[in-house]
This record gives sequence, C-alpha cells and structure tokens, in this order.
Amino acid sequence: MHKQLLEHTGHIGLVQGIRVGHCTDTRRPTGCSVVLCPDGAVAGVDVRGAAPGTRETDLLHPSNLVQEVHGVMLSGGSAWGLDSTNGAVRWLEEQGAGLHIGVGKIPLVPAAVLFDVMLGDMKVRPDAAAGYAACQAASSERPSEGSVGAGAGAVIGKIFGWQRAMKGGIGTASISAHGVTVGALVACNALGDVYNPYTGALIAGARTADGTALLNARDALLRGEEAQPILAGSNTTIGVVATDAQITKAQAHRLAVTAHDGLARTINPVHTMSDGDTLFALGTGKAGKTLGMMTLSTMAAEAVAMATARAVLLAQSVQVPSQDVLPSWQDWQSWQCAI
Repeated sequence: MHKQLLEHTGHIGLVQGIRVGHCTDTRRPTGCSVVLCPDGAVAGVDVRGAAPGTRETDLLHPSNLVQEVHGVMLSGGSAWGLDSTNGAVRWLEEQGAGLHIGVGKIPLVPAAVLFDVMLGDMKVRPDAAAGYAACQAASSERPSEGSVGAGAGAVIGKIFGWQRAMKGGIGTASISAHGVTVGALVACNALGDVYNPYTGALIAGARTADGTALLNARDALLRGEEAQPILAGSNTTIGVVATDAQITKAQAHRLAVTAHDGLARTINPVHTMSDGDTLFALGTGKAGKTLGMMTLSTMAAEAVAMATARAVLLAQSVQVPSQDVLPSWQDWQSWQCAI
C-alpha cells in the first residue's frame, strides 16, 4: 500500500550545498539533527503550530537585515534541546563559517525543538555536545531515517492519550526538475494521525481503547468523541525544506509557507493549539539557476509530504516507562498479520 513512499530514493543531501547529520542519545529516545549550509543560504520560516519552541526565527523575516544562515538545528528535548544549537554554532565557527562582523564570524543557526521528554529520564536531552556531534557526522550522503536524531523520541497520534499513540520519527525526500533539487527533512511528533499523501490511506496514529486497531482521530472527533486534554507544546512536526535554486529571502519565506501544504496532506489534525509545527526553508543557489515559484512551491510541498510519511513508515517501536510498547508502523503491520 505504501510501496511508492518506501521505495523513494530522493533525500535532502542531494540539494547542492546541504549536509545533514544526526546525534542519537543511547540513554533514552532523544537526539538532534542538523542541516548544514556552511557557505550560507538564504532562509525563511513559517510557524503554524500554536505552541512552538524556536530560536533565531525573527531574523528570518524577509524585511530583517541578515540575508543568510549557516545551518538549521532540529532537536528533541523540548526547550532544553535548544542548547544543541550552541554546539552547531561552535562547530561552524571552527570551520570558518559565519557572518563577518569585523573581529570574527558569527554562525547563524535557527532552530526548532519537539517535545519527547515523556520517554525515559527527562534530564537526558540534547545539549551542545550533541549538536556538535551531529555536525561532525554531517555529510551529503543519504541520512538515516526513522527513530534517529530529532525523531528518536517522536510519538504520533496522542490526541486520545499517550497510551493509545504510536511511534513517530524523522524522514527525508527530494524531487529534482530541470537541474534544480528541492529536498526536505521532517521530524514528525504530531498530535494527529499520519496519512499516505498519495492514496489518503491512514498509516498510523491514535489507536482504539483496546489498542488493537487504528481509531482514525479525524472521524472520531467528527463523531463527537472528546480528545484527551493535552499538555500544550507536547506535540510538534518540525523540518527543513531546502533547494539549490537561486531564490531571494522573500521567496524562501514563501517556500516555507507553501511547504506546510505537505504537512496538511499527511497529518490530520495538523497545526493545532497543542502543536508547534515549524518549517524552515533554505536556498543555497548552488544550481546556478532558478525555477518559477509555482514549481518550486509544488516541489517543496511534495517533498515535505513524502518525508513526513517516511518518518513514520521507517520508525521503530519504543518501550514507554510504566506503559506498554508504543508500536511503530512496521511492528503494527506484523501484529495485524498475526491476528
């Protein structure tokens, strides 16, 4: 049913000028993922969720002074995870990357975090050392997907309670046309369910009270079932869409805006009061040309939709302290076949 998504071979590392690295903590499910552009890239951001955790997003407004950034950090650990960005800043400074300020260079690294501190010891969260390690591991090769990096502790479908949720993760995808590539890296920790953007089939999310079937949260809400009260900010889908096309800062902002269409095709409900959904856009210009914004925006939304679905399709199950196992889609398929 999801063969097209699972067999997709594109990834964000195919965007010229982009490198990706993960750091996954072995002590509990958490970690961080960095998207590096040491040569600089114009950037934009669009925050749709009502409970975001972010850093350096104001400087990305099209009317503000700074034109380029040097990386984006995606991290678990909730607000504490923003510390991982300091490690990326230190690593980039050591490489000589950053904004010239006369006496040196300041690497600019916007960031967004997701809430995963319910899984294990909350005092274990990504720090500056983790961010530095993610940079050291970064390359243009295909990044690992599933329960790694910022997706290590991601959980989806919590709208009717954690005990009925399933495992989320991080995924990547890309599309190329006319010598230009648009890629996405998305960590999915959504409150809602995740769907196949091509077929509309429900992939994973909230389960029935006995845990044996998918509930379909959208239909349950429309039937009048009451969602369980959710801690604000405990859900979020964060990601980066990048292109090697030549774009302006205003166009980067627009690319981030339209990239959210990919989330809307894949997650339902999305952009809720309990989510901090945030997408960054980067333009490296390394392709030496551009495409029309209609085409670039379509590619961005498509890449984000595929990356979001892959984040869940490639995730691994996790044991929640004092609770049952939160199943992944892969294990769910096996269990359903065994029933």
